Amino acid sequence: MDDKPRNLRTMLAEAKDTSELMVDLAYAAVYFSDPEMAEEVGELETKMTELVDDMRTLCVIAGRSPKEASAMSSVLQVISAIERIANDAVNIGRVVTHKLGIPNQLLVDLADAEEVSHRVLVSEGSHMAHRPLAALELPVAAGMRIMAVRRDRNWDTEFSGDYVLVPGDVLFLRGSPAGIGRLRQLAAAPPWQPPEHAEETVVTDLDRAVDVLVEMKNLSEVAVGLAYSAIVLTDRGLVAEVKHLGDRLDEMKDRLELWVLRAAAADNIDPGPLRGLLHLAEAAEDIGDQAQQMVSLIEDQAEMHPILGLALGESDEVVMKVPVAADSACDGRTLAELQLDIEPGFDVLAIRRGGGYLYRPGGLVKLRPDDELITVGPDEGRGLLALRCGWLLEDDDETGVVELVPTASR
Repeated sequence: MDDKPRNLRTMLAEAKDTSELMVDLAYAAVYFSDPEMAEEVGELETKMTELVDDMRTLCVIAGRSPKEASAMSSVLQVISAIERIANDAVNIGRVVTHKLGIPNQLLVDLADAEEVSHRVLVSEGSHMAHRPLAALELPVAAGMRIMAVRRDRNWDTEFSGDYVLVPGDVLFLRGSPAGIGRLRQLAAAPPWQPPEHAEETVVTDLDRAVDVLVEMKNLSEVAVGLAYSAIVLTDRGLVAEVKHLGDRLDEMKDRLELWVLRAAAADNIDPGPLRGLLHLAEAAEDIGDQAQQMVSLIEDQAEMHPILGLALGESDEVVMKVPVAADSACDGRTLAELQLDIEPGFDVLAIRRGGGYLYRPGGLVKLRPDDELITVGPDEGRGLLALRCGWLLEDDDETGVVELVPTASR
């Protein structure tokens, strides 16, 4: 990331990836109570500021005519939203660096998540040192995938299987918390003990506030991911999902504030750690707001500059939402086993499960009946995806309506 990208397309893609990495690291800093990880977020903010300034300069230069300026305004709106998301990540990290405090219940709930972010230093003499990523097979060995590598002061976010790790590399990964122990063994890092539940039988207002905050974190990440896909695919169905999630985040923040105030009023509750909860809720809600800002371009039928589709993803794909039927090929199997990204070529953006969402689900996530997959892939693969989930895809030629029919009924 030291060398500046040469064009707006690559810069925009880099800014998107960097902002997502910053949010992951910020929440991980809270989870691990790690000020150094929070400081990494601050360093990435410096890179982001340079990217944003350069992108805005290019947008102004490119808007030479009224028509070009109108199309470029959509790019500027997305840039502003990405910048705000990066700022929210910095604010999340300040919970640690400014010692705002958070209740132990929050750390325990984050530890129970299906996916967490983690940071580990590669030590000399470790199994990882001087070996290529392909030989390590970290997704298989530890259930975690690398998001970024910091080598000295340089950041790498794109790497192939022949990328060789060296002692001193700092890896930033995401995956199952169950794999953290094995991961740290491979890197020859000290063991880490996750926080444990205190023995409590009464559900308090503080417990409710913590549960809501964890859900707000998940929903805000889902909203941003779906917003990018909505822009690339110009999909109004995804726009509706993002707007709905943003509205839910607003409501959840109101409820959380009420429960935190009630908890603070109790005689046996220290109000100090509650400041962090309010700070995190504010950041999560604003991340959802920025997702809504991005999709408002589609909702308002604004002229979309083609560079957005090129920078944020491929545009020759379709979005498909399909539930997992009981006893189907997907029921009870992990995403890694199913390899839906290979056959039929669909990536799972999110899983709607029991009123909540799993965004960017990893390979170890096991599908359950009634999970709803929100996927993106080639139009010709829709039928096979539906079939693997236990449905037949039927198109009505007259109305154009697509219907899912249970295979068991045939």
